[in-house]
Amino acid sequence: MESTQQRENGEQKDPPTDTVACPDGPTDSHVLSQVEQDEKGLSQQAGDTAELTDLGWSKPVQHIEEPLIAGLSNQDLWMLLRRFDKQVYNVKAVPNAPLQNLDLTRAGDDEFSPDKLRATVERFYTSVVIILVGFINHVARLRSWRNLDGQLSFARFVYSLAWLLDIIFPVFFATLIALVIYPPCRQAMFPPAPIALVDKDTGGIQRPKAGVLGSHDSITGAPENFKGEAAEQEASNLVASVASVAVGSAVGKHDQGVPEGAPLEGSVPDAMNMVSDTADAQSAADGRIPADSHDKTRQPMKESVMEAANIGMQVISDITDTFEKFANALSATPPFPRLTPRLRLVAVLVPACLVSSLISSHALTKGIGFFVGFAFFGDPVIRRGLAFLNTKFPHWQKLLQIQNSLLKGIPTNAQLTLTLLRVGEANASPLPPPPTSLEQPPSRPASLHHEELELGATHGEIEQAASVDPHHTSQSSQPEPQATHKKTLASGIIVFFRGTTATGVESKRGIDRVRATIGSRHAKNRVGVLRPKGKHSTPVGPIKFDARHKGKRGTVIIDSSGEPPVLYFTTDSPEDENLQLKNRKKDTVLFQIPVTEIREMKKLGGLGWKGKLVVGWAMGSKEVVDGLLIVGKDPEQRFQLTAMGTRNQLFNRLIAIDGQVWECC
Repeated sequence: MESTQQRENGEQKDPPTDTVACPDGPTDSHVLSQVEQDEKGLSQQAGDTAELTDLGWSKPVQHIEEPLIAGLSNQDLWMLLRRFDKQVYNVKAVPNAPLQNLDLTRAGDDEFSPDKLRATVERFYTSVVIILVGFINHVARLRSWRNLDGQLSFARFVYSLAWLLDIIFPVFFATLIALVIYPPCRQAMFPPAPIALVDKDTGGIQRPKAGVLGSHDSITGAPENFKGEAAEQEASNLVASVASVAVGSAVGKHDQGVPEGAPLEGSVPDAMNMVSDTADAQSAADGRIPADSHDKTRQPMKESVMEAANIGMQVISDITDTFEKFANALSATPPFPRLTPRLRLVAVLVPACLVSSLISSHALTKGIGFFVGFAFFGDPVIRRGLAFLNTKFPHWQKLLQIQNSLLKGIPTNAQLTLTLLRVGEANASPLPPPPTSLEQPPSRPASLHHEELELGATHGEIEQAASVDPHHTSQSSQPEPQATHKKTLASGIIVFFRGTTATGVESKRGIDRVRATIGSRHAKNRVGVLRPKGKHSTPVGPIKFDARHKGKRGTVIIDSSGEPPVLYFTTDSPEDENLQLKNRKKDTVLFQIPVTEIREMKKLGGLGWKGKLVVGWAMGSKEVVDGLLIVGKDPEQRFQLTAMGTRNQLFNRLIAIDGQVWECC
């Protein structure tokens, strides 16, 4: 992740427990959440009291100055939580821990959906592309000769000497070892600079594409209210701009999960068929027979494309996982050990450095030629060798995977976030949700430390490039004159149909209320899913959550007074001092389930993806409130919560509150 260098502020002691060998939890995440840390944030300090501590659920959390988790700034924590909410939306409990000994590994039967592809591409952009672009900028700065005079002279001298002595590879591996084991080397060799301020072609400064340097870790430099929002918006716009194959992703098909019986799903056309339907219409207009009526290749080719898209999505996920694991190994966040992962990487680099210094270039060339020839012509020997390994060691391929060997126990950002959530639960102080703001970010330059920037430019030149561009602002903020003053017949028709659609949606809501009254299950699940924008649900946690179940409005409560904790839904409005299940009347409790018996949780869209599109287009003043499906170990333990504005907050508490090992689906 892009904040790894900012989190590496000096060395800290590793946890005193050998987390890999400790038997006190099913995964390293469970174990580390219980480890006592030398430094403690607000959440860890709250564990000294027996009562559950509210760290910001009912007050503006952005005003908390002290770190909630030691070793991690609140801005970085909120960024992790915000991205976790978008990335993880369907989990199942598995009986055994995976080989990498961490939760949230992908299920083997993980199915493709456009919305999952969208989330994968956005995660790839924020975790991989941003850092790669920053690295390219660093290379451009080194090649430009405009700046970094000391570093550039030293690099030229070292490279020339290594070339003359024929020790380029040993020097290369030695440099990697220094970067891995001694973090201050990273800033010395690659001085930080805002990504949007560096011209990747010349290595000099440039005016950011957004017209102002409002953020340091985004490619456009757009302003943001909270750290990481600009990069996340760039990722969203990237997906929305991709044509044809990403049409379903851009509109959010299979948004989290479509509830059973969602309205408008059957009547609204499928956006993914837009391209093929347009091609059929063109064929019919030209006098040819549309492909849909006679072409036997359409469906097989569509299935092939979807299969290829699924493979591509898995490859992108694997690349992103590996990249995040390496980043978290180089700059670990407590409670994960800081030094142990770096020593493991150095243990691989040191032999490579020694071997490269002992083997001549001629021997290396001959060895590469031998292995290329053996791979090309040695198929019979290779097949017999693989068959022998499969017989004697059935799981040898999984053991050789990098996440189960070199990177075992090192988390992705989602696994790190889950561990931090468990730290809060272990200390009876659940981490509050990240702050949100509907206000437009202010268009003002972000703060710069000019003494740390080495961009080959003066203080005034940097200030001018980072400041607001008046021409860019005026162009982007003023609407086109024709669009403002000229009303056309087409625009009038669009306004008419938008009003008609909005009226139809409101009529459908009224019919649903009547059907819910007479007992329709699907109608009950749709009651209350629309609300005015900006209206926040109350209560907001960390114990009580406003929701509906079977159309009835009530409160979801986590009762931790007993063992195990119990989740229940009541139509009462209990006071904060009286939340225990035993104090509720039986006829007001619609369901209850021990948290230990939860086997699956799935986030559901309130109206389905098509319904959400219609509401967003026709009813700009309303928003769809989503829901959560909770499944227990027994078939009858299947409870759907709807109209739940605090869905993510409850999901995050339930996923971290007990000892289940979760798998992403």
